[in-house]
Amino acid sequence: MRALSSNRPIAILLSCLLCLLLTQAYGGRAALAAQTPDNDLRRSPIVRAVEKVAPAVVNITAARQEQRSMNPFADFFGQEMQPFFGQMFPETQRTVIATSLGSGVIIDGKAGLILTNAHVVAEATDVTVRLQDGREFAVELVGADPDFDLAVLRVNRKELKGQALPQTAMGDSSSILIGETVIAIGNPFGFTHTVTTGVISAVNRTVRTDEVAFTDFIQTDAAINPGNSGGPLLNILGELIGVNTAIQAQAQGIGFAIPINKARRVVDELVASGRVAHIWLGLDGQDLDQASASYFGLARCAGMLVTLVRPGTPAARAGLKPGDVLQTVDGLAVQDKDHYLDILRNYTVNQPMTLGVQRDGKFLKVEARGARFDAATAQRLAVERWGLSIDERSSRGAAAVSSVNPNSPAGKLGLRSGDAILQIGAYHMANADDFINAFSRYRLKNMVLMKVARGGRAYIVRLRI
Repeated sequence: MRALSSNRPIAILLSCLLCLLLTQAYGGRAALAAQTPDNDLRRSPIVRAVEKVAPAVVNITAARQEQRSMNPFADFFGQEMQPFFGQMFPETQRTVIATSLGSGVIIDGKAGLILTNAHVVAEATDVTVRLQDGREFAVELVGADPDFDLAVLRVNRKELKGQALPQTAMGDSSSILIGETVIAIGNPFGFTHTVTTGVISAVNRTVRTDEVAFTDFIQTDAAINPGNSGGPLLNILGELIGVNTAIQAQAQGIGFAIPINKARRVVDELVASGRVAHIWLGLDGQDLDQASASYFGLARCAGMLVTLVRPGTPAARAGLKPGDVLQTVDGLAVQDKDHYLDILRNYTVNQPMTLGVQRDGKFLKVEARGARFDAATAQRLAVERWGLSIDERSSRGAAAVSSVNPNSPAGKLGLRSGDAILQIGAYHMANADDFINAFSRYRLKNMVLMKVARGGRAYIVRLRI
């Protein structure tokens, strides 16, 4: 009993030490909880990224003039009586101001440069931007390219008053991961600075619209609706990895963005010269039919049969030959000659590409770099292919026809010297440079839709080659 009683002081001491440790541990947790507000616990990486970038996201309002037909008596007569009284009171043309909404992101705060989609500001006469803090600025168009669907705007430095605007940090779209979290910020349906999240669903997507095909798009399931166009696609670090584009507004759960690495190359050219130089490889081709596909031993009827390789061009230096079947560009399958031209539109001057070619039953890969499709090349090929030339001094919203070969497609259509080409396909003509861009896009087509003005009237014509 004495031995047992001799251990009681030690037991009491151990109990006291245990209580002290428990008290300190509980007190430490309580102190930690007191030092960590609920707001900090809710500030997730997504919240931090949005807080970081949102000040550099702008809402864009673009105003443009439109001609609309109006009958001042339409409301009085009603739709039922319109067929009877419409002839007595014909419609008149009236100029109205239409506005559209979009988004943009500031990429250079000191210079006041804003990146957005070209279709957001297409044909706009006045463009204003609004920042998250409520400031509004009138901006000027530095340059735009519908082929890349990118445009650069600039805030007047006088309006900045020596202060830099907030800007976003650039990411690297070549390192994005399938499945990683992404954030879209924009102005959908006029709801300013709306944030949506999702993941990277796929990369290198080709998306076709009525007029063109875009390649190398990022696909995401983050909601991108009309008004989101031009806004940033961010990674979880708040870095800009893409420019959102709502080119498929009806799609559910599918959004697309232009990779920022491609956008940066376009921005550099737009800032330097106001436009992006289009490229060519120096080859002509034709579509394959089933018989020719079988002749060349192809598993499917797709690709472009090379019919001409012009000396001294990138195609000639790469070793391409007539009779080759161009099947891929950087791994992307070429469907036909129109698709080939669509793909080229996504490359800038001297940007490397790998061409996959079927020759003599073997599949070869060759390296090439596109050359500038300049005015001299465009004029020479336009005479050769279409049979017309353009006055290089053309301006005031048209490309003026300077000469027409009477035995050419243009001559047989009835085009004349002095006609003003207002539009070719999806391209509106403001000057001769716009003709070069349009011709580089449609030069291999068998039929081209044009809007031509003569004698104060405009006509829609089909140029068949």
